[in-house]
Amino acid sequence: MSTITTRRTRRSEEELRALALEGSLLDDTDAVAVARWAAETFPGTLAVACSMAEGVLPHLVSQHAPGVDVLFLETGYHFADTIGTRARVAGELDVTVVDVRPELTVAEQDVRFGPRLHDRDPAACCAMRKMEPLARTLAGYEAWVTGVRRDEAPTRTHTPLVTFDEKHGLVKVNPLVTWSLDDVTAYAINNAVPVNLLLSDGYPSIGCEPCTRQVAPGDDPRSGRWAGLSKTECGIHE
Repeated sequence: MSTITTRRTRRSEEELRALALEGSLLDDTDAVAVARWAAETFPGTLAVACSMAEGVLPHLVSQHAPGVDVLFLETGYHFADTIGTRARVAGELDVTVVDVRPELTVAEQDVRFGPRLHDRDPAACCAMRKMEPLARTLAGYEAWVTGVRRDEAPTRTHTPLVTFDEKHGLVKVNPLVTWSLDDVTAYAINNAVPVNLLLSDGYPSIGCEPCTRQVAPGDDPRSGRWAGLSKTECGIHE
């Protein structure tokens, strides 16, 4: 597990809100410029969130912030291919991968709440294994960068380029909001970025193994997440 790099003292909420407003005025079609702005505006206090579907976002940001912290939510339920992609991102890119872990191991959670909580109460499982650990970790940063795109799902259509994240109390930057999956794929190919093999095996959106299914060609890319349930988001980007 990588250690989090030394960071300077966080600026006030008022200052961060002003910076979020500044960033919101950037061109949302220029991901490179947005990544550069984030690196220059938050030196030493910037984190990149990555699900390890591929390493595009870590690569993009690391061009302007070498060694940037890349937060990986290590839920204990990932596909082997996702863990393999995480290892490649850590080994091949100029980043510091930080494994963000829940308070309880899967075995400890099973003892306390019963086996396969994700089947009975996926919202509770996501809260414990994703949302709480992420919130705890983000408290040490001024800004985080995510790979959310507007074309991923109806719930993400109006995702802003840069905003103040009220839930976590820091600036949230989404440089890829206007990109398509084809744009992400092209960037990965052109820059020899690690890509999760599941993407080419019917998994356009990759989460925890028990809650992710293959998607038929042409279907909503996120329809394989929590298939058969009304749940469409883990809660992180809601």
